Amino acid sequence: MPDLIHIDEKDNVAVALRPVPAGTVFEDTAAAEDIPQGHKMALRAIRKDDMIVKYGLPIGHATADIEPGRWVHTHNMATNLSGEVEYTYSPEITELSPLKPRTFLGYRRKDGRAAIRNEIWIIPTVGCVNDVAKALVRENQDLVTGTVEGLYTFPHPFGCSQTGHDHAQTRRLLAALTRHPNAGAVLVLSLGCENLTHEQFLAELGDYDRDRIRFLICQDVEDEMEAGRALLKECAAYAAGFSREEIPVSELAVGMKCGGSDGLSGITANPVVGRFSDLLCAMGGTTVLTEVPEMFGAESFLINRCADKAVFEKAAGMLNGFKDYFIRHGEVVYDNPSPGNKQGGITTLEDKSCGCVQKGGTAPIADVIGYGESLAKKGLNLLYGPGNDLVSATALTAAGAHLILFTTGRGTPFGAPAPTMKIASNTPLAIKKSGWIDFNAGVVADGERNIGEAAEDLLELVCEIASGKRTKAEEKGFREISIFKDGVVL
Repeated sequence: MPDLIHIDEKDNVAVALRPVPAGTVFEDTAAAEDIPQGHKMALRAIRKDDMIVKYGLPIGHATADIEPGRWVHTHNMATNLSGEVEYTYSPEITELSPLKPRTFLGYRRKDGRAAIRNEIWIIPTVGCVNDVAKALVRENQDLVTGTVEGLYTFPHPFGCSQTGHDHAQTRRLLAALTRHPNAGAVLVLSLGCENLTHEQFLAELGDYDRDRIRFLICQDVEDEMEAGRALLKECAAYAAGFSREEIPVSELAVGMKCGGSDGLSGITANPVVGRFSDLLCAMGGTTVLTEVPEMFGAESFLINRCADKAVFEKAAGMLNGFKDYFIRHGEVVYDNPSPGNKQGGITTLEDKSCGCVQKGGTAPIADVIGYGESLAKKGLNLLYGPGNDLVSATALTAAGAHLILFTTGRGTPFGAPAPTMKIASNTPLAIKKSGWIDFNAGVVADGERNIGEAAEDLLELVCEIASGKRTKAEEKGFREISIFKDGVVL
């Protein structure tokens, strides 16, 4: 197994699959210095201002002359990104060959939707009742019996002192979580004097199952703990009526994101998830890709795969809309890779983006949906949302993803309300943080499995998770949300 990989024949850099000592020869180029794992080595002479090409696309330009064998990183290259771009639709759509769906053991809700968990959720409409919600969870664990798999709440600081767009986003996001099928029953917990009124929430929620959803306004009762327990008993009685049954994976919706990425994320974990996405979509299932800023610089991997001109227009609007969001706040669109990303070998946003979008596979893009909106079309979807792990994972859950595939090269323990599977890009991480990692895609870099084989393995594990196997984050009880905020706080 070589120590470096030349991803695309047009690339003028190779990527170290493991630490490469000076003197190591690859494609007739000797490493002139030590190359850290996940980092780039020049394969030929690159002059100042020449493009650095990786994944077959420019990921920045050289800021100094770079000799063959030299380490290519922040000290000698920089981004090409600036502001908005005028996109042109030149369709390059490859239809997937249909595959016979397999099945998983899930729950069938009264409205016909599939679910992979049967839990009771407490949704606070305002941060003031967070501790009440947590106390209700803590003191009512005896209700988790039979087919009821858990009792959880998702604290947040919003629901009051917000105006306009932020207020609407909070309302929409919380209503979407309330509708999520993994919750067999829901208690919506309010204070009573917040901006997000009970009447507003009902209007946002729309028609709902009165057997499934209960409401408690704490200021309206003498003892909110006693009243809350009585309502939770009703929730538990309703949720207990569901049991697992065989359901086709064509009814499964899977969110895809990455966090704490490294230079191997775009070579192992993300392409494995992309191949998985193609497999699931070919079986009639649904996948959803978010993190819009981490599409900047890699739009050509996605934009021309839109199913039609209308979807393309929505995608172009989403991309430039997010760039405008940056610019309105006086921020540059390219200031994204974190210190951990850079330590792991990612140099520019284009470098990060080209690796990130590998999670989208090759399927046509069926639809583009807004923040807090629900998935409406099967196949690959794009979702408006930032790169922030907690915000984007919450948005994926609210969109209706039953579970989330989260690739990482650095590791992270957090979990969204939907089961969150951590996929390591490298084997040392999978070994070191075995309490966090559910699947090791580092076997691709190790030469033990190719991308297709690893994707089949991942599909098998996804079906096990969908059938009730718990993720590492679930085992620890790690679940939280974060709501996208843009405006002022009163």
